[in-house]
Amino acid sequence: MAHPQPRPNVLQIPTYVPGKPPTVRPGMTAYKLSSNENPYPPLPGVVEAATRAVAVMNRYPDMGSTALYDALAARLGVPATDLTVATGSVALIYQLVGAFCDPGDEVVYAWRSFEAYPIAVTTAGATSVQVPVTAEGRHDLAAMLAAITERTKIVMVCTPNNPTGPAVTQSELDGFIAAVPDHVVVVVDEAYLEFVRMDDAVDGLATYRAHPNVVLFRTFSKAYGLAGFRVGYAVAQGPVAAALRAVSLPFGVSAVAQAAAIASLEAEDELLERVEALAVERARVHAALLEMGWVIPEPQGNFVWFALGERTADFAAAADEAGIVVRPFAGEGARVSIGETEGNDRLLTVAKAFLAS
Repeated sequence: MAHPQPRPNVLQIPTYVPGKPPTVRPGMTAYKLSSNENPYPPLPGVVEAATRAVAVMNRYPDMGSTALYDALAARLGVPATDLTVATGSVALIYQLVGAFCDPGDEVVYAWRSFEAYPIAVTTAGATSVQVPVTAEGRHDLAAMLAAITERTKIVMVCTPNNPTGPAVTQSELDGFIAAVPDHVVVVVDEAYLEFVRMDDAVDGLATYRAHPNVVLFRTFSKAYGLAGFRVGYAVAQGPVAAALRAVSLPFGVSAVAQAAAIASLEAEDELLERVEALAVERARVHAALLEMGWVIPEPQGNFVWFALGERTADFAAAADEAGIVVRPFAGEGARVSIGETEGNDRLLTVAKAFLAS
């Protein structure tokens, strides 16, 4: 019997695999280090702002996100017309591909990188062109340039790269953008930008101002700790930003999420203190792993990457036994978030024992 059939590309969409919660073990505090979440509670004033918004949940949110646009424009020093807000930076990926790609058009990105990229590309009927990262987990920008064809519409640069950790430098990015055809959109995905501590770090805002084909993706999910509310934003020059807004989901960002994001922007001092503490903890964990003998790519996000190959599942199981859950990528490696100090210490214990085995 005949029945409705989705488009063929829908059946090819990869499944997004979220970080799973830790296994509950009696007498042991478990730690979720699988989703790159911020271990701190909401910033001061956020719960109060969100509660006020909850009190009027019978009303639709401001579809134009006017107050959030104004707050972001003031904080970043950009026109509100150069902004787009969405339900997390994941939604922005879908919007961008939907706005700029016809079926069969190509999207070039490093791999392994953010696993939402191939999902969004396949959903739109476009074609993924995956360029392997280097042995150090870095973008191979020369190979990405070589992969651009007349069908390429978008190039994604995830910096710091999720899940491997390294970030590109401003000099590398400048050289790359200069060689990309002007009609190709260059995404600088900066979900973890607040955690970057390196020389010649990317200045995303200066880059967007200098290039009409550059769009920045940013999020409130990581440093700001609003992962549960889903708020992301893009910064791009007028025509690109307008295209993203044109394909956005009406009323997509809830009133509670808008209020929480605005309050989070107002708590910048506390935000910077927390981010710095996580960066210091990341450096401690990284240094300890290197001293053990692990080869860990330079971490510039709030996580570290273990290139484990076929031993990935064994490592994830060992971590689970110790009361921590990591994010395994079968046959490739495991990403481990920087979380509470005790959870990080357990990771070091697991890593040392695993290396010895």
